[in-house]
Amino acid sequence: MTAEEGCRLGVNIDHVATLRNARGGSLPDPVRAAQLAMLAGADGITAHLREDRRHIIDTDMYRLKEEVDLPLNFEMAATEEMLAIALDVMPHAVCLVPENRAERTTEGGLDVASLKQTLSSFVDRLSSAGIRVSLFIDPEISQVQAAQDIGAAVVELHTGTYHEVVLATRPDLIKQEHAKIQASAEEGDRLGLEIHAGHGLTFDNVQPIAGIKQIRELNIGHFLIGEAVFMGLDRSVREMKRLIADARTGMLV
Repeated sequence: MTAEEGCRLGVNIDHVATLRNARGGSLPDPVRAAQLAMLAGADGITAHLREDRRHIIDTDMYRLKEEVDLPLNFEMAATEEMLAIALDVMPHAVCLVPENRAERTTEGGLDVASLKQTLSSFVDRLSSAGIRVSLFIDPEISQVQAAQDIGAAVVELHTGTYHEVVLATRPDLIKQEHAKIQASAEEGDRLGLEIHAGHGLTFDNVQPIAGIKQIRELNIGHFLIGEAVFMGLDRSVREMKRLIADARTGMLV
């Protein structure tokens, strides 16, 4: 895929599992959600197996790999426990993310520049098994360069700060944050990395990010699952796909 081609949508189904776990039992089933997202046009499925198993659990990961005919993006912390599970599940890709048990959701990117030695070992072992490795980083040139230094194939740029400044309706900060994301995407592309982005993206704020031609994939979860309550998962995914496609052709709303 070249920078002029389309941008894929990966649908994160973590929070279907959050609903299931709130009451216990097996419903709603995150694997069924992944299958519905696939039928609606999702290009991949993302799921984060956290150390505390607060939403996705181990059996979900195995079922997603076996029962959903889409690339599986396995988000995980860089721990030996998660590495062993990933090497058993054998997903299409692993995205290494920071993890803090006190956080409600991922609060920022990995500090790859200061964790090179540790992360390099995980990148090497996963890559050697044929798993594509992505690093979830803040949109900073130094972090992009560090990711390339340790052999990652992909970086996923954290768009959470962009989401926050859009909510605050601060045009100066929105422009500044968007510029950081664009500059990081351009530098990563120049270095031969594939560029993804995600966190806090919605119908209202996705198009300026999707319009950055170097970004090849957006991973979106909480918003799509939330909107599914009101409009259904099928319509939620299809609308996000439409907005992303329109952004690539300059048809911004």
